[in-house]
Amino acid sequence: MRAMPVTREDVLAAAERIRVRVHRTPTFSSRTLGRTVWLKAELFQKTGSFKARGVLNKLGSLSADEKVRGVIGISAGNHAQALAWGAAAEGIDCLVVMYTSASPAKVAATRGYGASVDLEAADAVEAFARLDEHIRETGRTLVHPFDDPLVIAGQGTLALELLEDAPEIETILVPTGGGGLAAGIAAAAPDRRVVAVEPVGSTAVHDALAAGRSVPVTPDSIADGLSGPFAGETALAVLQAHGVESVLVTEEEIEEAFRFLYTRAKLACEPAGAVGVAAVLAGRVEVGTVGVVVSGGNVSTETASAILARR
Repeated sequence: MRAMPVTREDVLAAAERIRVRVHRTPTFSSRTLGRTVWLKAELFQKTGSFKARGVLNKLGSLSADEKVRGVIGISAGNHAQALAWGAAAEGIDCLVVMYTSASPAKVAATRGYGASVDLEAADAVEAFARLDEHIRETGRTLVHPFDDPLVIAGQGTLALELLEDAPEIETILVPTGGGGLAAGIAAAAPDRRVVAVEPVGSTAVHDALAAGRSVPVTPDSIADGLSGPFAGETALAVLQAHGVESVLVTEEEIEEAFRFLYTRAKLACEPAGAVGVAAVLAGRVEVGTVGVVVSGGNVSTETASAILARR
């Protein structure tokens, strides 16, 4: 039998490694949603998203030689910012491959943390090709945004906090792109129901679970933080082993959830961070007690104001 690539023990080890370097983000109740719902406000995490957790766990494993050679990542924005920040804190040279459709605010923040940014790719497919080229040419260590066991274990640490704050939670709704966060949470909480929530225009995990293998997709959603062009193989193995479910939400439902979080919960999230609440508001998941990860808050003022204006 194939060994589980990420276990609860891996998540517990990650929590010990990164505990003093990340925020313990708050958990809020939200009875306004019509049932007992808890919101894990990961938008208050360092660099504005959960991504700092996995980055720090991975960087903490590097050898001295790997640190000298530098690191490389690929991202539409949140992982880029987290990797740039984490590498700077460790004194490690960092290159991030992004693409021309990436949020200008996220590109600027990544550079602001000190990373070099490659913006030559037109889309995610081209970006991954450039990533492979850079790795061959430079020997940098890849810090994958969603398909590295150490990154996945680091992401799962937020579930430990969530269940310490609200142990009665039965189901955890997880904004999902390439599957790393959902896999980490499934590994951390094997006795809970975990549901991966994706936009209808960005279905890497949904399609992979249906096909039984990772398949390429072309993401197209206002929730740009969930624009994984495929589900990670390691992440998918964890999701399959734990019976993680998948639901989809529409663009309109994401925007409605975004407005709810801004106006009722007072959480200035990004569209990607709102998809779990979108699933609750749309009645996609029927359970009693729910934990919803509000995964990030890196949204441009232009995007936020446009969504709020469309009320």
